[in-house]
Amino acid sequence: MTRRYVAFEGIDGAGKTTVARAVADGLEDRGFDVLWVREPGGTAAGEAIRRVLLGRDGVLCDWTEALLFAAARAQLAAEVVGPALEAGRAVVSDRSVYSSLAYQGGARGLGIDEVRRVNEAGLGGVWPELVVLLRIEPAAGLAREDAADRISVEGVDLQARVAAAYETLAAAEPERFVVVDAARGFDEVVAAAAEEVLAGW
Repeated sequence: MTRRYVAFEGIDGAGKTTVARAVADGLEDRGFDVLWVREPGGTAAGEAIRRVLLGRDGVLCDWTEALLFAAARAQLAAEVVGPALEAGRAVVSDRSVYSSLAYQGGARGLGIDEVRRVNEAGLGGVWPELVVLLRIEPAAGLAREDAADRISVEGVDLQARVAAAYETLAAAEPERFVVVDAARGFDEVVAAAAEEVLAGW
């Protein structure tokens, strides 16, 4: 199976943004037509939702958080990711639907299956074919962050539950997930992640 929609996942501070960007740049250098996206965001609506979700003004109930993530993701799939895949491009994403399954479904206790159903309704089959899970201890990940957002400020207990949910998801979908040790040096992590991505291309 060709896996052209690749998502980078992990707890806060795992290095998703920098590693995904570096892998996308490396793939472009090899001649692949690659689009890098981030969640939430990537569209005008998505960036506005991102400010609500990650800003530290106000409190969101758990289902409001889950539904806002799903809304931003549905817009990104319809406006950006879906058309890119249809045009034959590859997509490398900093987070995906699996973030919601781990954070809201698992760590927040809303139910992985329940959050999956909400997202499936809006994604129309636009779903990552490969998930690169960057694994790191919660305390080490949070220590890497320059500034905490509304979610990461909740601390290590939440991130520990998120990490456990990711492990559950990876075990349930071994054909989709690969795990990379994100505690290593940046260049090593990028090289390991790029190798996993290229194995399916």
